[in-house]
Amino acid sequence: MHPLHGTSLPLILAPMAGVTDAPMRRLCRRYGADLCYGEMTAANQHDAQRAKFQRRLHQADEPRPWIVQLAGAEPEVLAEGARAHAQLGADVIDINMGCPAKKVRKKACGSALLGDPGLVRDIFVAVRDAVSLPVSVKIRTGLHSGHVNAVHIAELAQECGLSAVAVHGRSRAQMYKGQAEYRTMREVKSAVSIPVIANGDIDSPTKALEVLEATQADGLMIGRAALGRPWIFGQIAAAIAGRPIPPAPSMASFLPELVRHAYAVDTLYGDTMGLKVFRKHLAAWMDAYAIPKARRLPVLQADNREQSLEALTALSRHTDTLVEATL
Repeated sequence: MHPLHGTSLPLILAPMAGVTDAPMRRLCRRYGADLCYGEMTAANQHDAQRAKFQRRLHQADEPRPWIVQLAGAEPEVLAEGARAHAQLGADVIDINMGCPAKKVRKKACGSALLGDPGLVRDIFVAVRDAVSLPVSVKIRTGLHSGHVNAVHIAELAQECGLSAVAVHGRSRAQMYKGQAEYRTMREVKSAVSIPVIANGDIDSPTKALEVLEATQADGLMIGRAALGRPWIFGQIAAAIAGRPIPPAPSMASFLPELVRHAYAVDTLYGDTMGLKVFRKHLAAWMDAYAIPKARRLPVLQADNREQSLEALTALSRHTDTLVEATL
């Protein structure tokens, strides 16, 4: 059974390659995320041995369930990948049919698969038959505005025994531009009985409530809005429950969490690469607190972690009142 079954409207961290690694997943769980998808990883077991994909594996201390998202275009390769991750301890296998990135599409993976429903069916059957774990899929609305087939793909998922479907409210052609639309998600929800997760532009408690009303989804998936603002999960949870929305933590109170996150990133990637990887988190965090550009540079241009944290501590100490850029 998929973790969504029997769960009251879970809030989920979306899979984002290069962002939602193990330290980010732990952080979001501490701040209210109910589920965290792992970063997209290669189903091909030869590619999976590369260092970047090895770093995407779940770590032993991560909260369960472990949801592994696989990318591939061949049913037998995806089935092999599913079996391998089941042996490594995965709790759920998710199939990526939503990534619009060019390097993924060039391999006929991700959102490119939406153009071949026959192949989609073969993939669903192969992966479903390969493991005893729940299998889900993340999709987009279609290839472009003239090719919207999310309802058909979701119906195939249900017919083939998948346990849930997540829908990003943009087509492949839109990439991440423009606004997500939710009508298609509502149509998917009306067409299938398996849980439907709504994804796309959910960046505030108010927007979360609007998306729930528009889609009647069984869960909400938050992606880019969680980068730099992991507390968004707790805020949305409060809004859904009808409780007062807690304010963003002060910069000073969040600083120890940020330091812990930084060292966790260094442990995963090594000191040199960790410093580079963590800059995107720092930049997003400073966006959330509307830090002026000139005051960011000492933090982002530091040559090592000690300098970075010293600059960050100084920034926190000398900032009297900071208001979150968007609530």
